[in-house]
Amino acid sequence: MLPSAVVGPETVRMLELGHPWVIADRYTRRWPKGRAGDLVLLTDEKGRALGCALRDPSDRVVARVISEKAVKLDQSWFEAMLRDALMRRRHADLGDTTAYRLVNGEGDDLSGVVIECYGDFLLIQLYTQAWEPYLDRIVAALVKVVGPRGIYLKTRPRQTRKLAAENRENRLGRHVWGAQARFPLTVRENGLNFLVDLEEGLHTGLFMDQRHNRADLMKRIAGAHFLNLFCFTGAFSVAAAAAGAEHVVSVDASATYLDWARQNFRANGLDPQDHEFIAGDCFAVLAEAVRENRRFDVILMDPPSFSTTRSSRFTTRGGTSDLVASALRLLSPGGLLICSSNHQKIDWAEFLKEIRRGALQAGSSPRVLSTRGQPEDFPFPVTFPEGRYLKYVMMEK
Repeated sequence: MLPSAVVGPETVRMLELGHPWVIADRYTRRWPKGRAGDLVLLTDEKGRALGCALRDPSDRVVARVISEKAVKLDQSWFEAMLRDALMRRRHADLGDTTAYRLVNGEGDDLSGVVIECYGDFLLIQLYTQAWEPYLDRIVAALVKVVGPRGIYLKTRPRQTRKLAAENRENRLGRHVWGAQARFPLTVRENGLNFLVDLEEGLHTGLFMDQRHNRADLMKRIAGAHFLNLFCFTGAFSVAAAAAGAEHVVSVDASATYLDWARQNFRANGLDPQDHEFIAGDCFAVLAEAVRENRRFDVILMDPPSFSTTRSSRFTTRGGTSDLVASALRLLSPGGLLICSSNHQKIDWAEFLKEIRRGALQAGSSPRVLSTRGQPEDFPFPVTFPEGRYLKYVMMEK
């Protein structure tokens, strides 16, 4: 018999709408003391059952619904959940691709758990301490159901913004089972090679949720002059160069990421010296390009939700419009401007308003040709709007 945990009227309403989170409030503060990983039966004040949830008393999300009824989190339960997730991936287009997301948290009824495949290796990412007591069972289930060569783990720090701002390269991942990979590890995406690292830093080096968008870019880029802002490790740049872009300019504040981008070029038989890599603040680089009267046929901006450099601080809310205005001044007539954001708290309507503000600021009126999101291996429940986080807008000037 699971202990009961009473939630307030607002949480009841959210749970009835199918949202899986319980946010800390005055009701949850009355709950009996517990440990991360404890299972509880959520109820309203009249004792009506609302779902079985996993607790994390130290987190803002103090409980996550994992089932309508009480469950036993043994290895067989995890195996069943993984089989369901694998079956769901039959809808994903993974042609000549060895890097994809196997478990996408709430989208696979495992709120707070992300599991990714990188060739023969798996990476588990835990966004809550609630799953840590079950790690051995998760690993054993993965070994039985998926059969990887090795498994790595990252427990995501809560202060990611502070960590990123300080530019610290922490070893956040560790090996937990099987063979150890040699990093950088080469994986395939859309027929291209990319180097990843499952141990160092917050990210592995490849944002797989942009896989379809990179494939779409490759259809449009032949012969073009392409500017890639906030390029990270250059995945879009590699895709553009491999698809026949005349000249690719990759810009990022991190010289380390640009070196990684050059390695990705070489991994695909592309000479980085044929293209341009600029380490610097994107706003400053755009301003200099305007002064030099440079022109580009395609410009992509895929900034992080936040970014801090010595000269400026970028946030999606408020910063996007200035980026759009500057980019439009560099775009050739008929050229393509692509704006992307993974900021979970900015919805589509707000993102498009930011783009509109930038267009008005530049005295331009680009036409939206398409809007896209994340691929099929990043599913989300229709009752969980936070899961629809990726926004990708292609416009013609």
